[in-house]
Amino acid sequence: MSFERSHHCGELRKQDAGKEVTLCGWVSKRRDHGGIIFIDLRDRSGLVQVVIDPAHDDKDFHKAETVRSEFVLQVKGMVRNRTEETVNPNLPTGEVEVVVEGLNILNPAKTPPFYIQDGVDVDENVRLRYRYLDLRRPEMQRNLILRHKVTKLVRDFMDNQGFLEIETPMLCKSTPEGARDYLVPSRVNPGKFYALPQSPQLFKQILMVAGMEKYFQIARCFRDEDLRADRQPEFTQLDMEMSFIDEDDIMTLTENLIAYVFKNALGKELQVPFGRMTWDDAMDQYGSDKPDLRFGMKLVNMNQALEGTQFKVFKDIIEKGGLVKAINVKGYSAIPRRELDGLVDFVGIYGAKGLAWIIVNEDGSIKSPIAKFFSEEEMKRILETGKAEKGDVLLFVADKNPLVVAAALGALRLEMGKRLNLIDPDKLAFTWVVKFPMFEYSEEEHRYVAMHHPFTSPCDEDVDKLLTDPGHVYAKAYDMVLNGVEIGGGSIRIHDRTVQNKVFEAIGLTDEQAQEKFGFLLNAFEFGAPPHGGLAFGLDRLIMLMAKRPSIRDVIAFPKTQSAVDVMSQAPNIVDEKQMRELHIRSTVVKKEKEE
Repeated sequence: MSFERSHHCGELRKQDAGKEVTLCGWVSKRRDHGGIIFIDLRDRSGLVQVVIDPAHDDKDFHKAETVRSEFVLQVKGMVRNRTEETVNPNLPTGEVEVVVEGLNILNPAKTPPFYIQDGVDVDENVRLRYRYLDLRRPEMQRNLILRHKVTKLVRDFMDNQGFLEIETPMLCKSTPEGARDYLVPSRVNPGKFYALPQSPQLFKQILMVAGMEKYFQIARCFRDEDLRADRQPEFTQLDMEMSFIDEDDIMTLTENLIAYVFKNALGKELQVPFGRMTWDDAMDQYGSDKPDLRFGMKLVNMNQALEGTQFKVFKDIIEKGGLVKAINVKGYSAIPRRELDGLVDFVGIYGAKGLAWIIVNEDGSIKSPIAKFFSEEEMKRILETGKAEKGDVLLFVADKNPLVVAAALGALRLEMGKRLNLIDPDKLAFTWVVKFPMFEYSEEEHRYVAMHHPFTSPCDEDVDKLLTDPGHVYAKAYDMVLNGVEIGGGSIRIHDRTVQNKVFEAIGLTDEQAQEKFGFLLNAFEFGAPPHGGLAFGLDRLIMLMAKRPSIRDVIAFPKTQSAVDVMSQAPNIVDEKQMRELHIRSTVVKKEKEE
C-alpha cells in the first residue's frame, strides 16, 4: 500500500457517501463495540470515524485490536452514511463513517503524557516539554492556522498598497538604548560581537533614505528582558516604514490593514476610524497608556473635592503636589471586609502605600474608617465628585508620585472589572493613544531617556523645549491598543539633523557617543533623508487576542518559558570549550562551577 491519500479526514461529508477513500492520520480514540472496532482518525483537517468489521477482513480486524491512541495509520475504505441514531451533530464529519477495507499501521506510539484534546488540564511545562504532542491538539493547530492566515493577509494587503517586503540583517551592531541585546561572538573578528536585532529600526530608516518609500517586513526580533505572558525573548513583528507621510496617513493605513485582517481571518467587521486619546488623557482616566475600554469605571481626580481638607494623609499629599484619585465600583457595597483588606495588598504591588474606601450603603448611610475625618459638606463633595450613589463603593489611592497613583488605581480598575464580570470577552475595543511624552527620567541613570527611541520626532510646538524643559516635550508617537493590550506602536521620525542633535543632547549623548552608536544612520541622513515614519505591530500579541488565548505562548509553535528556556530542546545549553576557544570567549560561570 502506498502512502498517498485521496482525502483529508475532516473534509468528508454526506455527499461523499459511496466514494472509496484513502486516509492517513493519528488515532484519536479507539472503541471496541461488540466485535466491531471504531477508530476516530485525526489529521490537521479534523477527524472522522472509521469502522473495522471482521466480516469485511479478519486480518485488518486483528491489526485494529493492537491499535492504541496516537498510532499513525493509513486506511482505505468506503464512505457510507451513518444511521440516523448514530449521527454525531458535534462533528463536521458526523453524518458519515468510513468502512475499512485495508488497514496499514505506519507507526505505533507510546502512551502520551496527556490527552490530545482541547482544554486539556495539564501543567504548561509538561505541554512545552512535549510540544510536538501539544501541537497535535486541535485548538493549538487552529492557532497556528490562524497565524498563517493573518501573515498571508498582511502580505496581500501591503502588496496591494505598494509596499516592498525587504529583509534586514539579523547580525547587527549593538546599540544599547533600550532593552538588553542578545550578543553573538564573532569567530573571524576576535573580541568583537554582533547583536541580534531588537527591531529593524535603523535599517528601515536607511531604506527610506535609499528611496524605497514603502517598506514592510514580518521580522524576527530579540530582547534579553524579563518575560511575562505577552513577552518572549524572540518574537515576531510586522514592521513598516513610509516616506512623505504624517501621523494621519499611517494611522489610516494601519486601521484599514487591521480591519482587512479581522474581516478575512475572523469574519468580524470593524468600524474605522478608531477613536483617539492623548497619553495624558489615557493616564488620567484609566491609569494606563494601554487602556481597556470595554467597560467604564474611570479614575476620578479628588484633589479639588478635598481642597482644604484636614485629613492629614490626603492633605500632605496634595500639598506636596501629589494626587488623590478614586474609582467608583457601582453596586458593590456588600463587599466583604476581608476582600477590602486583600485589595490593600493588591495596590501595594504597584507601589501604593495604602487604600482608602467609602461605602454608600443601600439605605444611604456611610461606612468608612476615614469618614470621621470629613465634615458633612466635604463628604457630600466627595460623593458628588465620585458620582457615588446608594450601593456604591469608592476606592482611593493617594501618592505624591502621580505615576504610582495611575499604576495602582489603573490595575485596581482592571481587577474590579474582572471580579464583577464587566469585561465582555467578545467585545473589540480599539483606540489610538497619541502624543506620548518624548522622554522619561531614569532614576538609575540620572538622566532623561527616550520613551520610544531617540529617532522619534518631537511635536513641532515642543522643539524649542528639548534642551530647556525635556520633561514637557511631547512626541509624534502613536500606539494602537486593543482591549487593554498595546498591539502596535510607532512614530514620525526625525529627518532634520539639527533636531536630532538636540534630542541626543537632551538624553545626555555627546556628538562622539552618538556617532559611535548610530554613525551609519546619521551619515546616511546627510545624503537627503525624506520625512518618514512607521509603525510595528507585535504579531504574536495580535494573534493571541484574535485567538482569545491568555498567553502568546499559545500562538507560537516553539516558545520559551518565563525563564527564557526551551524545555523541549533544552536551550540554552552549555557548549564545549573547543567551541568557546574558536569564538575567543571564556565563561566565568563554567570556570566557577569547575572550581566548586
